[in-house]
Amino acid sequence: MPNILILFAHPALEKSRVNRHLVEAVCELEGVTFIDLYDAYPEFDVDVRREQELLLAHEIFVLQHPFYWYSTPALFKQWQDLVLEHGWAYGSEGTALHGKMALSVITTGGKEEAYQSDGHNRFTMKQLLAPIQQTANLCGVEYLPPFLVHGTHSLTLEQIAAHASDYRRVIEALRDGTLDIEKARRQPRLNLDIDEIVRSDLETA
Repeated sequence: MPNILILFAHPALEKSRVNRHLVEAVCELEGVTFIDLYDAYPEFDVDVRREQELLLAHEIFVLQHPFYWYSTPALFKQWQDLVLEHGWAYGSEGTALHGKMALSVITTGGKEEAYQSDGHNRFTMKQLLAPIQQTANLCGVEYLPPFLVHGTHSLTLEQIAAHASDYRRVIEALRDGTLDIEKARRQPRLNLDIDEIVRSDLETA
């Protein structure tokens, strides 16, 4: 059973409509280590060795955050800059993370249609997430399609609860080995059709 590390970054969690529910759905799951980066490092003083040890101890990394200015919150960028060191995470001798997997879990205020080439934001989420994907590639980490929750400002409580349930199901499937990785790789986002990528034969085995 692979261990999963969820790195969560939200600088204003008290104002969140969606991320609080997503967090509550997965933070206490068996086999999951949940780290709230803004709680752990309020002064941005990231403990590089501790974070590297956490990465080494887990097979799957989940990068959960709201989409701030088409990117990550500032502390997560600080984490990347300090923790993913040359000679450790990348470079000719930087092979510490080779063979692991990562995915993004992202919330956006804009609706899904806004993130299209002909939409308000002019680019798809795949295009906008290219820097994170290439960071993973450089570190020898496979970057799975993201779990995306769009239109957070207009979601009902029932819709938020449904997204939280889907998130928990994806994390449990990754942990239990019931996520069909080959099918998942072909999806634009993991929560497009969860029934398609979670192997029901293994769920009931």
